[in-house]
Amino acid sequence: MTWLLRVRMLSFGFAGKPRTHIFVARVRVWHIQHPIDERRQAIAQAADKAGRTRDLLARRGIDCRTITGAGTGTFEFETASGVYTELQCGSYIFMDADYGRNLDRDGAPTKAFEPSLFVWATVMSRPTEDRAIVDAGLKALAFDSGPSLVCDELAASLGDKVRLIPGHCDPTVNLYDWYVAIRGGRVEQLWPVTARGAVY
Repeated sequence: MTWLLRVRMLSFGFAGKPRTHIFVARVRVWHIQHPIDERRQAIAQAADKAGRTRDLLARRGIDCRTITGAGTGTFEFETASGVYTELQCGSYIFMDADYGRNLDRDGAPTKAFEPSLFVWATVMSRPTEDRAIVDAGLKALAFDSGPSLVCDELAASLGDKVRLIPGHCDPTVNLYDWYVAIRGGRVEQLWPVTARGAVY
């Protein structure tokens, strides 16, 4: 299992005041964001180690009030542990297709969050009744975490638009210059993607 526990001292001061030191423990479990039993076990181990580290620091007179970490696939376990004081989930804001394939405790697809990031595509070909070819490939969507999902009913004819839920939101966003924020079917705002094209 790959996980990381870092304890950092943040030190700051203000004009004429003594320096203040804050200790922060950051825990991150990589690659254990999907199968539910693996998630539960990994977070139990990480939370145990983080809690023991916090207690060890306390015995040495070092107050570590912040234990931070978590992921979209594991936040419920970090929350339930009682160890974490801050969650740093990221993908939940978009809820890509990869996280959307996670199963909850009942074995059903998770409904903790809903997708909010879509790529519009146009139907270019209909080779069969149950298949459409769209104009969104590797230059429009990241495929490193699996395929995208079609959000809408399969379009009936050439030129129709469909919304795709990206397989992995982070590298998909990296392919675009702007977010187009839509509310009630109308464009409300444009937000620049400031890191567009940066190495992921």
